[in-house]
Amino acid sequence: MYKKMKEMELYQLWSGQELDDPDLNTELAGIAGDMEAITDRFYRVLEFGTGGLRGVIGAGTNRMNIYTVRQATQGIADWLNADYDAPRVAVSYDSRIKSDLFARETARVFAANGIKVFLYPELMPTPCLSFAVRELNCQGGVMVTASHNPAKYNGYKAYGADGCQITLEVAEKVLDKIEKVDLFHDVKLTDFDEAVKAGSIEYISAEITEQFLNHVLACQIHPGICRDAGLKVVYTPLNGTGNKPVREALKRIGVKDISVVKEQEKPDGNFTTCPFPNPEIAEALDLGLKLAAEKQADLLLATDPDCDRVGIAVPEENGFRLVTGNETGALLLDYICSQRTALGTMPQRPVTVKTIVTTEIIDKIAQKYGVEVINVLTGFKFIGEQIGLLEQKGEQDRYIFGFEESYGYLSGTYVRDKDGVNASMLICEMAAFYRRQGKTLLQRLNELYQEFGVHCHTQQSFVCEGESGMEEMAAAMERLRSQPPKSIDGFAVIGTEDYEKSVITDWKNGNETKIDLPKSNVIAFRLENGARIVIRPSGTEPKIKVYYTTTADTWEEVRKLDQTLKADFSKILGL
Repeated sequence: MYKKMKEMELYQLWSGQELDDPDLNTELAGIAGDMEAITDRFYRVLEFGTGGLRGVIGAGTNRMNIYTVRQATQGIADWLNADYDAPRVAVSYDSRIKSDLFARETARVFAANGIKVFLYPELMPTPCLSFAVRELNCQGGVMVTASHNPAKYNGYKAYGADGCQITLEVAEKVLDKIEKVDLFHDVKLTDFDEAVKAGSIEYISAEITEQFLNHVLACQIHPGICRDAGLKVVYTPLNGTGNKPVREALKRIGVKDISVVKEQEKPDGNFTTCPFPNPEIAEALDLGLKLAAEKQADLLLATDPDCDRVGIAVPEENGFRLVTGNETGALLLDYICSQRTALGTMPQRPVTVKTIVTTEIIDKIAQKYGVEVINVLTGFKFIGEQIGLLEQKGEQDRYIFGFEESYGYLSGTYVRDKDGVNASMLICEMAAFYRRQGKTLLQRLNELYQEFGVHCHTQQSFVCEGESGMEEMAAAMERLRSQPPKSIDGFAVIGTEDYEKSVITDWKNGNETKIDLPKSNVIAFRLENGARIVIRPSGTEPKIKVYYTTTADTWEEVRKLDQTLKADFSKILGL
């Protein structure tokens, strides 16, 4: 009863004043008397963590709106002013609903707190924000985006001075500051236009964008190879930020035949033709696949709304085949290794970095070329962190590639986040290279499978929305820790990796090995047949994600194993 009264009191507090965004007053009036709707908006404060903020756009403490954005920004401002003298920040935004408004409000709060703000004058990809933080000598950054979430979401990624998304330690400091801020009374604000006139908010110049593109182009391995390759590309930015920079990068490397999906070309936060603007989801690529078939394209490229992820499809005998993030990453690493070795440009003691849920075929490719593999927790900031550690030792040139299975790639050290512009360019170069050899990307992928064995990687997501959903996810993870399955799909579990307890356990002999990574709510099971299952709650969405790996000599074998493995583990999970 007290909890319901608290939520109703918050609703009445918000409803009882004229809010700066009139859409919020309209929404609050529309849910009067609807206790379920009121509870969902006010039962908690939108969580701030290493991924920043992310939530449904709307009124309330559990929503993305100008007040929760201002409150978070005030917390970041308080942290920056406590830790740095005269801090500077960079701010960017994508095509989502209210992204431009949230970016302006973010800039207003920072400026009011005496922090110099560099703001992109138009929507820009996430990697451009990471680049600006470092290039403009900033101590922090904010990218307003919800990445690939559905249209009803928006979000807010926070960055540190290294150009990476903030660490857990920094997130905890910021959260401590945020919790002390009353979102209606404690936030400092300044007039946006006056701040621009005074120079406390400065628009980022086109020169910075040009420098970013130059760094992308510097990552070419065979410069000019695309000019006479006759490569036909279909591209969709999924109504996001990639349209201008990706097309410009491809134009500069010599890709002449680019067809853009018109319905998805211009920025549109409603994502009318792709309700889930995620290149990992086949439905998002429907229009692109149709156009690719019409144009008889060699390659379909799709970037997500903030252009840090890339999905591809390539022709096969009866249409087009979607290539997974793991497969694209394997192709890229193999291309980089083989060609840099052939050209004599491979560094001494080369390094590739991948996340713990990413394909292990990488280990086999890396071993072939003498490349060290570094495994990190899920999240590209951990890959960026490894680049920073190499840079501190003056060894950044050892880094040749980093990627995660969720379609994020980076082959340079100029940013510390995944880069859809860089990846799009490199994928096109790779496709042109193999085309000139009379091969498709699919043929090259099958060659890798013949050499290293077929690796099948699939994923399941179990959506757990609302307060009850959060409790269900926590209970499921606790069950797996306290009562781990002894077998899955009839195959014995021979080992577990618990990244929260930081221990790997060999069930055959009981030996335990310490995991030297930050604690994270992730559990992995290894089976006697070589299969591996990894489970973790998403850090950005209300869902549990499960990653399945199966290996065998043929696709028929791995697909059968994958299906039965998922069916049995779904029952064990009980969601």
